[in-house]
Amino acid sequence: MVFNEDFLHYVWKFKLFDFKDLTTTDGQTLEILSVGMHNLNAGPDFLNSRIRIGDTIWAGNTEIHLASSDWEKHNHTDDTAYDNVILHVVYRNDKTIQAPDGRVLPALELRNRIPADLYLRYHQLMLVNERRIIPCQATLKTVNSINLHNWLTRTLVERLDKKASAVIDALKSNQGDWETTFYQFLAANFGFSINALPFELLAKSLPQNILAKHKNNTLQIEALIFGQAGFLDEDYQDEYPQRLKNEHSFLQKKYQLNPIEKHLWKFMRLRPQNFPTIRLAQFASLIIQSQHLFSKILEFEDIKVVRELFNNITVNKYWETHYRFDQESKPTTKNFGKASVDLLLINTVALFLFAYGRHHKQEQYTDRSLALLESLPLERNHVVDDFEEMGIKVKSAFESQALLELKNSYCNHKKCLQCGVGNHILNLK
Repeated sequence: MVFNEDFLHYVWKFKLFDFKDLTTTDGQTLEILSVGMHNLNAGPDFLNSRIRIGDTIWAGNTEIHLASSDWEKHNHTDDTAYDNVILHVVYRNDKTIQAPDGRVLPALELRNRIPADLYLRYHQLMLVNERRIIPCQATLKTVNSINLHNWLTRTLVERLDKKASAVIDALKSNQGDWETTFYQFLAANFGFSINALPFELLAKSLPQNILAKHKNNTLQIEALIFGQAGFLDEDYQDEYPQRLKNEHSFLQKKYQLNPIEKHLWKFMRLRPQNFPTIRLAQFASLIIQSQHLFSKILEFEDIKVVRELFNNITVNKYWETHYRFDQESKPTTKNFGKASVDLLLINTVALFLFAYGRHHKQEQYTDRSLALLESLPLERNHVVDDFEEMGIKVKSAFESQALLELKNSYCNHKKCLQCGVGNHILNLK
């Protein structure tokens, strides 16, 4: 039977291998506490894994290969993105591998731990996933629009409640400071999932109160953001990054700031318009133009006014002819697009209005959150496309967000008996 890495990802992700008497290839006892989060972008295959080797608990990333020698074939040895790999999961262990820091990389061999018929069942499951089938696909059209809307309202609130709990946890860490918490979440969402983590780390490395002290100095704001993002460690030829580097060097010493690592930022499979350098320039523009942003959002009840806070995001003229420092390109506008604004309104503004209303038991803010989502266009993704093919009319972000929760929390786990749609279908006469 021929295996591939996708299959091994599947086996690891769903723990479909023999866990009895696990050991590393050098004989140490091994316990899998968490397989981690599947990483579909550049870098290690699974992030935030937790394992126990002997008596020591390790937290970090997991890399998966068909053979352990693939580590070197894929040039991971000199790649700093793989410094925090704590376990090498392989089908066949053919070589002892050293991690970038020189230690022997613990390995788990799966060759004799995978059931023989699992590949066929995996292949069949992938066919099902490709067709994006949900349990009630054939009968979904029988649910009337009122019942469906009522259940979608329920699933949307469930989704917002889950996300709001993360907001409240962060709020506690920030000593109840809503502005700082909003700033951190806004930064993470500027990364649009692929660069969400480095944007979040950037915001935590650069307190908002420091930015506020320099809000009237555009160059210093840009220097703080690009410097803390790790992009100013090199020697550049262009005058603009040179000035940024000089400014950041002074401010870094003044405030004792520690920049994040540049390698955390991902450029691969991104259109140049979405490069992290452009997003950072846009983020700097928003910081320069908007002070006490969350307070303004709470104050303005008119959704159009809230949108205007994000519509005027422009970038330094340098970026009109560049996507990276020292690399000139054809002139293009790099202003923040409407679709990007909509995503920030969905994932940050609507969420924080809801979380604030829940936390302070003030329904006017949760109502404004839902009204904002109803006013925004739907997000285009395969889940929405699937439901539209099944005859569901999706008109707004309110419904697209609700359908994401329905699919991820109910359909994917076949929780039909706990689902309002499933209950309605089961009770049809």
